[in-house]
Amino acid sequence: MSRQLLVPLLDQVRFKREQLKDRLPTLPGTPLLFLSPFFLLFGVFLAIPVFYTFYLSFFTFQGVSTEALFAIDVGAYQIMIPEMANLQYVGLDNYRRLLTDSVFYQSLLNTAIIFVVQVPLMVALALGLALVLNAAYTRYKGIFRSLLLLPVSANTVAYSAVFIVIAAEGGIADIALGAIGIPPIDWISDGFWARNLVAFMSVWRWTGYNMIIILAGLQTISPSLYEAAEIGGATKIQKFRHITLPQLKPIMLFVFVTTTIGVFKKFAEPMIVISSGGPINETRTIVYYIWQVAFQNLELGYGSALTVALVAIIMTLSLIQFKVS
Repeated sequence: MSRQLLVPLLDQVRFKREQLKDRLPTLPGTPLLFLSPFFLLFGVFLAIPVFYTFYLSFFTFQGVSTEALFAIDVGAYQIMIPEMANLQYVGLDNYRRLLTDSVFYQSLLNTAIIFVVQVPLMVALALGLALVLNAAYTRYKGIFRSLLLLPVSANTVAYSAVFIVIAAEGGIADIALGAIGIPPIDWISDGFWARNLVAFMSVWRWTGYNMIIILAGLQTISPSLYEAAEIGGATKIQKFRHITLPQLKPIMLFVFVTTTIGVFKKFAEPMIVISSGGPINETRTIVYYIWQVAFQNLELGYGSALTVALVAIIMTLSLIQFKVS
């Protein structure tokens, strides 16, 4: 069929489709109907658990309840919905206990130390690698991007176990340090180095991920800005300071906030280090402590109060980062 005949035929089809659309009744709330699966999943798997955690923080858990939350009698059939837990209201007692809990403060300190080591090191490495991959002289950029991003796909428990093997006494880390004249380091049993090992694990895994984000930001900077700076006689350091960093500010803020959240959610790495003989007082993070309280000691109320406190801390740090940037 020739193009001259096809175009009028397509126009007729579009016209009839519009006529049919105008004749069909308009149902109110149709967009909400299509959005309802998202809201349903969001409510069941996120909103309800969040509100229930906050609610639970004012109670003490006394075992699984046998009482009925409500029952439906339909004649021959009875449907009973049981309560999830037997709870005793204690008001703000869980939060008062939190304020005097030395283990909570120690686990929070451990998390803060890991944060201070991990975040600046990871962001600096990610920024440096992104600058190298964005440079015009770098070849095989696709290969390097893939290799640097590969650690993100590693299973958390698996790569943590590999790091334990590398850092074990007489392992690859000790051999490499001995080759350059540095005595062996007790990475696992020594509290200081065990905390640093937890931070180095995450640096290895997430540097490539942050590098890709920063690299995407670098590629959005207009080359005309650098050309104008070169005409003005700006050095590479001046271009980096006055063009690259200001243009990357939103990207760097995103990286800092997401990395901060990731550090304060850290659980698997310290668990592997502790189970391998690491000192629990120096390597226990706040999330690991919440897991101990809630699921080992079955103090779900106090564990919920710790969770609420953790969310408040992360929100405060995120707001500070927004203000500073």
